[in-house]
Amino acid sequence: MPTLPEIEADAPALEAIFRDLHAHPELGFEEVRTSGVVAARLREWGFDEVHEGVAKTGVVGILKGRGDGNRRIGLRADMDALPINEVAALDYASQNAGRMHACGHDGHTTMLLGAAKYLAASRNFDGSAVFIFQPAEEGLGGARGMIAEGLFQRFPVDEVYGMHNQPNGRPRRATITKGPAMAGASFFDVTVTGKGSHAAMPHQSRDALVVASTLVGQFQTILGRNMPPLESGVLSVTQIHAGSAYNVVPETAALAGTIRFFKPEIRDLMQSRMREICTGFALAHGVRIELQFREIFDVLLNDALLSDEWMAAAVDVLGADNVTDDAEPATGSEDFADMLQVVPGAYGNLGHAGTVPLHNPGFVLDPAILPVGASIYARIVERRLPLENAA
Repeated sequence: MPTLPEIEADAPALEAIFRDLHAHPELGFEEVRTSGVVAARLREWGFDEVHEGVAKTGVVGILKGRGDGNRRIGLRADMDALPINEVAALDYASQNAGRMHACGHDGHTTMLLGAAKYLAASRNFDGSAVFIFQPAEEGLGGARGMIAEGLFQRFPVDEVYGMHNQPNGRPRRATITKGPAMAGASFFDVTVTGKGSHAAMPHQSRDALVVASTLVGQFQTILGRNMPPLESGVLSVTQIHAGSAYNVVPETAALAGTIRFFKPEIRDLMQSRMREICTGFALAHGVRIELQFREIFDVLLNDALLSDEWMAAAVDVLGADNVTDDAEPATGSEDFADMLQVVPGAYGNLGHAGTVPLHNPGFVLDPAILPVGASIYARIVERRLPLENAA
C-alpha cells in the first residue's frame, strides 16, 4: 500500500498548514497560535472531543471509530520551535525574529493533523484514537508537564506512538531502534567563585576564570579514564561566562553543558566524578565551586513488539525495502521518552531529502514527507484498532 490516496490528494492542503506553522514559530509553552490552529482544525473536522490548555498550550483530541471497541491508541506530535534566527531563503521563512522551526516540529504537527483529517472522515477503526499535540519538547519539559496534569489518567491509551523527521538525504525511508533508542540527558551548571583583582596584579586574585577553563579539560578525562570502554556517554561543556573588563581578573566564572547516557549508572558515574573534580579543584585553588544537575530527558526505550507494529505501518506506506530496525541508538534526546515511561509504545524516524542537520539555522524540512508521515500515523491506528468488514 503506498501513501494513502486520500491523504496524498490532500497534500497541497497539508503543505499550506505546514508553511503557515513554519512562518509563525513559537517557543515552548508559548505555542498559543499553533495550538489554536490545531484545535480549530480538529473541531472543523468533527472530532468528538478537543481539549486545550493541557500543560499550558498542549492540545488533546479524541476521535472514536465506527466500532464499539474500548482500546485506545495514542499518537503524539510536538509543536515548539527553537530560539534560532532562520537563514534559509524560503518564501515561508520565519516571521518571528529569533524563532525558527529548526527541528521540524511544524512538520510533525502537520503530519499528525493529516492523519487526524483522514481518520475523522473515515473512522475506519474500532476503538478510539487520542491525538496528543505536545508543547515544549526542546528541553523545557512539555511531556512531563502533560503527564503531571494527568494526561494518561484523563485520556488513557493502551499504546502511544511518535515520529521524527530525519534530514539524511534518503527520502521515504523509515528507521527505528528497538530498546534504548535515544539518550537520556542531564544539564549541568558550574559556578566558580574566587577573588577578583587588577589584571596587572593577578597574584592578589583567586582566578575563577583559570579554574573554570581548567575544569573544561578535566571533565573530558571522565570519558577516557573513568568510563568503561564498551559503554557510551557524552559530556559536553557548551557555555563559559566570565569577566566584564580588559583589566580585571573576574571574581566569578560559570560553565554549563550536558551529559548524555543510555544507562542510569553511566549518568551516575559521570555526575559523581564531576562532583569529585570540583571538590578537589575548590580545595586546591582556594575557591568555592557549586555544581548543579537537572535531569531533563529519560532514556527513550522503544517496546520491541510495538516497534514491529510501527514498522508494519511504515511498510504499508513505504514498502519493506524502505523500512528497517537496524538504526543505531542516537545520542540526541527526546522527551517522548517520558511518555514511554508511563505507556508502552514506539518512536521512529522518517528520512527526507534535506541534508542540513537539525537545530541548524539553514535547516529545511522537505514537505514531500508530510503525506507519508500522515499515512504512517493513520495506518498505525487502522492496524492496531482493526474494524471487522472495513469498507
